[in-house]
Amino acid sequence: AQMKKINETNYVDKAEKAIRSLRDKAEQQRRGRGEPKIVTTSKIRNLLAMTADIYNQVMICQNDKLNDDLKGRIEYLRVRFMYEPLVKNFVEEADVLPILKEINGSKKNYILFSRYMEALIAFHKYYGGKD
Repeated sequence: AQMKKINETNYVDKAEKAIRSLRDKAEQQRRGRGEPKIVTTSKIRNLLAMTADIYNQVMICQNDKLNDDLKGRIEYLRVRFMYEPLVKNFVEEADVLPILKEINGSKKNYILFSRYMEALIAFHKYYGGKD
């Protein structure tokens, strides 16, 4: 089944929109008071590393239906995304948890998710995200 939140033609725009929105909210916080809670690149990088690790396994898969082991690892990824308090804003703004659910054991969907994660990190760096 196709994913509703992202597809081949909109995932880059969606990534940019999420990061710009995070940046704008951080700006407002900075003008208000205290330190803005913009996520650091290294925090997201940990999650990208886990995403990439699964991606390498997914690529070996011969058909689109992923095996239970891979499905389990994707489920665990959802837990890890919830686990990191500093990435909460990032995860919410980028719709990461619902998108992870939409993968639904599909190789094609996981590849798309993985590209979306890469796009998020690229825009995060482009818009001056700190390491």
